[in-house]
Amino acid sequence: MLTLKPLLTLLLCSAILFVVPVSCKKADNPDLVNPVPQRTLVKSTLIGEYSQADLRSRFTGVSSVLQIFIRNDIRVYRIEYNTTNTDGKPIRASGALLIPTGNAVQNKALPLLSMQHGTITSEDGAPSNYTPGNEAHTYGSVFASQGYIISAPDYIGYGASKDLPHPYEHNKSLASASLDMLRASREFIADNKLNWDRRLFVAGYSEGGYATMALQKKIEEETNGEFNLVASSCGAGAYDKPAFMREIINNRTSGVGFINRLYVWVLTTYDRIYGLNRPATSYFKPPYAAQVAANNANTDINVSLNTTFTDSFKAAVNNGTDQAFLKAVQDNDIHDWKPRTPTRLYHGDADDTVFYLNSVNAYEAMQKRGATNVELKTLRGANHATGIIGFITGTYEFFGGIQ
Repeated sequence: MLTLKPLLTLLLCSAILFVVPVSCKKADNPDLVNPVPQRTLVKSTLIGEYSQADLRSRFTGVSSVLQIFIRNDIRVYRIEYNTTNTDGKPIRASGALLIPTGNAVQNKALPLLSMQHGTITSEDGAPSNYTPGNEAHTYGSVFASQGYIISAPDYIGYGASKDLPHPYEHNKSLASASLDMLRASREFIADNKLNWDRRLFVAGYSEGGYATMALQKKIEEETNGEFNLVASSCGAGAYDKPAFMREIINNRTSGVGFINRLYVWVLTTYDRIYGLNRPATSYFKPPYAAQVAANNANTDINVSLNTTFTDSFKAAVNNGTDQAFLKAVQDNDIHDWKPRTPTRLYHGDADDTVFYLNSVNAYEAMQKRGATNVELKTLRGANHATGIIGFITGTYEFFGGIQ
């Protein structure tokens, strides 16, 4: 749920840049493909073509070490495509598609990597804007230069759908926007006769980790072999929504303002999407209710959030009588299912933003359902920010070993 710092992310990503797996896994049910819209891609616009020299020039000072990882030119497109909003109505969304180019990749079949971004709080962070400092412009470009076709969805609320509110941590819309971006990318690949090896990798950290698991679950349970998903790497996502919510409501948390804003953003998003439409006083005590009513997710609360909730709200959650709110939370729970795809869950056991229990509970629930290809990789002593390095280096090893 945290925004990733561009420079830190660039430095941490260097370990994974050479991973382009060379083997192929067959789709489980290639003949059982559910119908999909005849045309998802609406249009594509060339943002630019960037030579290796162009890409290297982006990295100076401390980040100049990344210049050595630039191996190919790239071409970047803004993709617009059809998807649905949280109310089921059709909308147009967008994302960035990064294509490796040049002699080194001309005759090679390349894998497709869907990269779900972490929390962003401004339009500049949307991949399709491809502005300096956003994830697609920085490490997404380096990945593409290494030989990946990169599909980077904006999600709803950014890019072509920027006039809509972002459905923060809403599993169904994150999954559908990401899946439809993949469908649009597939159509673009076919239209332009690009050499794709038919493999799909998915990865993301924080909100991107949650979105990645939501996407993986949707692909496995609803598309029946439409994509040859070969590996999923999910980092520090809030998968067990009911347990996480109760932890925040009942127990002392960090009290850090920018972390509390994320929790408030989730609450107000669910209140809106599920038609609860309650006043802030239904959730928060004075003076916090007035602050949330005025500022929504931009509220700056610098105390443990459990001390800001009304006693009646906490009691209704704990005794199960607030069925409407609990149903909204449960609808976004994605921890308890049985993945078929090789999956790794990375999480720092000192994470004070997205608590470690999310990955522990997911792993244990998946094991109880008989999943044999899910691993929990505990990042000892890591918090939400410092866990990124373990996630990236672990994903490097994981993807590189896929047969």
